[in-house]
Amino acid sequence: MSLNFRDDLLKVSKKHFEAHIEKHRINVEVLLENNVGLAEHPDIMDTIEKEIEQMADYHDKLEILKTYFIKEKNKEVING
Repeated sequence: MSLNFRDDLLKVSKKHFEAHIEKHRINVEVLLENNVGLAEHPDIMDTIEKEIEQMADYHDKLEILKTYFIKEKNKEVING
């Protein structure tokens, strides 16, 4: 483990959000491609919408993390 606890927390948070996005994306793909999975979900559109809402939630969290907390090494600051 590195000595920079802040960077470690940010890196883990980023991976956590990305993993949840991928989990919900795969769920939607399974529902769209697998007829067997459809039988378990009587309201398929509602189920897909809920998965997409979860993706949007984690995507928003990831974007906030990138925008406000993760500093890019090559990002140039322009003085106004």
